[in-house]
Amino acid sequence: MSDTPRNTLKYCVDGPEDAPVLVIGPSLGTTWHMWDRQIPELSQHWRVFRYDLPGHGGAPAHAAASVAELGDRLLATLDGLGVQRFGYAGCSIGGAIGADLALRHPHRVASLALVASSPRFGTADEFRQRGVIVRTNGLEPMARTAPERWFTPGFAAAQPAIVEWAVQMVRTTDPGCYIAACEALAAFDIRGALGRIGVPTLVLVGAEDQVTGPAEARTLVAGIPDARLALVPGASHLAPVEQPAAVSDLLLMHFSTAWQQDTSAAIPVLPHVTAPAATAVPFVPVAEIAPAATAPDAVAPTPDDRYEQGTKVRREVLGDAHVDAVNETADAFTEDFQELVTRYAWGEVWSRDGLDRRTRSVITITALVASGHLEGLAAHTRAALRNGLTPAEIKEVLLQTAVYCGIPAAGAAFAVAQKVIQEETTPPA
Repeated sequence: MSDTPRNTLKYCVDGPEDAPVLVIGPSLGTTWHMWDRQIPELSQHWRVFRYDLPGHGGAPAHAAASVAELGDRLLATLDGLGVQRFGYAGCSIGGAIGADLALRHPHRVASLALVASSPRFGTADEFRQRGVIVRTNGLEPMARTAPERWFTPGFAAAQPAIVEWAVQMVRTTDPGCYIAACEALAAFDIRGALGRIGVPTLVLVGAEDQVTGPAEARTLVAGIPDARLALVPGASHLAPVEQPAAVSDLLLMHFSTAWQQDTSAAIPVLPHVTAPAATAVPFVPVAEIAPAATAPDAVAPTPDDRYEQGTKVRREVLGDAHVDAVNETADAFTEDFQELVTRYAWGEVWSRDGLDRRTRSVITITALVASGHLEGLAAHTRAALRNGLTPAEIKEVLLQTAVYCGIPAAGAAFAVAQKVIQEETTPPA
C-alpha cells in the first residue's frame, strides 16, 4: 500500500517487475478488491496496478470534483512510479476515468477495456439526487440496494457472503467522497468525443446489467473507431465478481493482442506493493509526455460564452428535467426572455467566484420567500439540496425568514419545501 498525498491515489501492485503495466480501476462504491479474482491470471503477464477511489477502502477522503480530476490524480501517481505508457481496464466510473485519459492523454494509454461503462451514466438529475439521498440519509440506502444493482438475483441468492461483502464496501465508503463521485458522473458526457478515442478498445458488459447495460455498451462500440463488444452471459454490473473466469479470459485476449500491436511500450519497473487481503471477501514503450500548451492571454467572455456557461450552470443547479421543461415550453414570445435569464442570471451572476453555490441557494430561497414568489421555490429547494444544503439547514433558513419576512410567507414556503424534501430525500424502496 502507498502513502497518498491529496493529488495521488492509494494503490497496490502485483506481478513481475519487468512486465508491461496494466492499470485497473474500480466502480463507484467498491474497492480494488472487486478485481481480486482476475489478479492470479493477469499478474502472470502484466505488472497490475490497482487503485482505490478517494474515500473508498480506507483511502484518504480527499474528494475529487470530476472524472478528469480523478484521472489527473491517477497520472500523478503513475508519474511518481515512472510509468508513462500503460494498458487500462476500468469498471463503471473506473471505465469513465480510462476513457477520459484516452481522450486527454492518448500518448499514455496503449489499449483500453471499458467494463460496465457508458459515455454518459444515466442522467445528471439521477446522480445529483443520489447525492442528496446520501447527504440526508447516509450511505445505508445505497448499501442496502447495492446487491440488486450489482448482481443477478440468482447469484445474490447463492452467494450471501459476497452480497454482505458488497454491502460492507459501500457502508465503509466516505459519504462526502461518494457524493463527489456522483457529481463527477452527473457531469460526465463524452458522447460527442467517442470518435477521438484512438486505441484498441474492448467494451465488456454483463448481459443482465441494469445499470450500464448492453445498450450503453453498443453506443460505445458504435462511437469508438477500434472497439469490439464482449457480452458476458449470467452477469450484471459487477461482471468481474460474478463471472471472473470469463472476464479474465476476455481481458487476457484483448490486452495480449493490443500489446503485440503496440511497439512503443517500454517496461517500467514498479516497486513491489502487495495488496492487503480483503477482510470481508470469501474469495480470495516510454512515450514522452507532450509539453503543456502555453496558456493563452485572458480574453473577456463573449455573450455566446456567457450563454453556454449559463446553460451549463443552470442545468447543474436546477437539473436537466427543469431546464428541458423550460425549453420545451419556450416559444417565439418567451425565448428571448429565457436567453436573457440564462445569460445574465446563470452565465454571469451564478457563475461568479465570490460566493459558493450553497450560499447562493440560501440567498435565493430567502429572496423568494421575502418577495412572495413561491412559484420558483420548489425548483430552488431542489437546487439547494443539490448544492449541499441539508433539510435541517433549509429548515433553519425558513425559520429565519419567519422572523424577517412574516409568518404567513414562511408558512407557505414550508409547505412547498416540505413536499420537495420528501420527494428528493426518500431512499429507493
